[in-house]
Amino acid sequence: MPKALQPHPDRALPAGEAREVARRIHDSTRGLPLLCFHGHVDVALFATDEAFGNPADLLVVPDHYVTRMLISQGVPADRLGLPRLDGTGTAEPREIWREFCSRWHLFLGTPSRYWLEHEFAEVLGLTVAPSAETADVLYDEICARLAEPEFRPRALLDRFGIEVISTTDAATDDLAQHAKLAADLPGRVIPTFRPDALVHLARSGWSDLTRRLGELAGTDTSAYDGYLEGLRLRRQAFVAAGARATDHGHLSAAAVPLDDATARRIYDTALRGEVTAADAEIFAGHMLFQMAAMSADDGLVMQLHPGVLRDHDPAIHATYGPDQGHDIPVAAEFTRSLRPVLERFGHAEGFRMVLFTVDETVYSRELAPLAGVYPSVRLGAPWWFLDSPDGMRRFRELVTETAGFYNTSGFVDDTRAFLSIPARHDLARRIDAGYLAKLVVEHRLDEDDAFRVAKDLAYNLAADTYARRP
Repeated sequence: MPKALQPHPDRALPAGEAREVARRIHDSTRGLPLLCFHGHVDVALFATDEAFGNPADLLVVPDHYVTRMLISQGVPADRLGLPRLDGTGTAEPREIWREFCSRWHLFLGTPSRYWLEHEFAEVLGLTVAPSAETADVLYDEICARLAEPEFRPRALLDRFGIEVISTTDAATDDLAQHAKLAADLPGRVIPTFRPDALVHLARSGWSDLTRRLGELAGTDTSAYDGYLEGLRLRRQAFVAAGARATDHGHLSAAAVPLDDATARRIYDTALRGEVTAADAEIFAGHMLFQMAAMSADDGLVMQLHPGVLRDHDPAIHATYGPDQGHDIPVAAEFTRSLRPVLERFGHAEGFRMVLFTVDETVYSRELAPLAGVYPSVRLGAPWWFLDSPDGMRRFRELVTETAGFYNTSGFVDDTRAFLSIPARHDLARRIDAGYLAKLVVEHRLDEDDAFRVAKDLAYNLAADTYARRP
């Protein structure tokens, strides 16, 4: 007999006397709209509003949590449909789905299992669990669902209760798809400015992207000053398109400004293809400071998530390209690295910085104290390996005693897996309900206050953190 798929109504809520309190708190936030201000869903999904293709391309291939687990167990990347740079070796979607279903047990105990069970049962209406035996039946059942009009991307925005969703867009994106969405769904799908490819001088294709920046902005990027002006103008274009934030994925949080002469010298060597690794690194830190200065001017919230070594597996990178989930955390340092930015802008009225990390050792030592001192700093939700039930609990335990609840950003889902968004928000609300319930039963918090804080964590804090600033 196939195993039934029945997520428990009390999943992720605490055991013991706190459970009943947690149920009440969670019930109070269950129907609140979702604010998704830090996401990576492809804007084309909403601009075209086409039906999703098949279960593999929707639920397996683009989900790095899923593919990295299967690859770690010896499944070749080709059999999971990762697109090769040379265009060869694409597996058939049904075969990809079979590989996934036959290894469903690998996800036991992981947040992926939690999200996927929610997606399968509550979004897609499936009643049996994936397995080798049920793979084909589930594949056909999901395909039938995806063909229904109510499963189109824009219809799901309404079904999921998503009030605003932000995509993450390169600084050199022409924003044409966002212009279409601004007419069709005003204020609902908005861009986020991501300049990483332009500020890391040693990255492949940098000079071509710099020329593209100049074309879009109408500036001469053959000189450093024109390059800076081009970035300012592109930011203004993003603001006009509804953007609320920028997004920065540097290896280090170091944001140390250079004098103009040094910055110009390094920029010129990069244009000649002669930049050294050391100069590229300090220029990236200089540009992080410049991005903060621009945020203080134009009001875009600055999101920073350092401490990840990208594309750790060179063979995967060479065959399949960047951003295939082979990114590994390294230790992060914030206190000294951000001091120049916070000395200059930490109390600036128009500046807001949201800090994310995958290094939870810095929660209580560095991040909470920084947020507890500087009005401009908010702590982002646990990210990547830490957006799990226990990771979220540890975040609350380590941060709250120093920074409180109101120096955090509220929950943002940080995902490209569209169907997992309601599952991620629901999990965050359950964990927060459990944490608050524990404080209530220990008589450290009144239940009325717990209800108010739960609503703020689920909705109001994100709305405030990402509000447009003059």
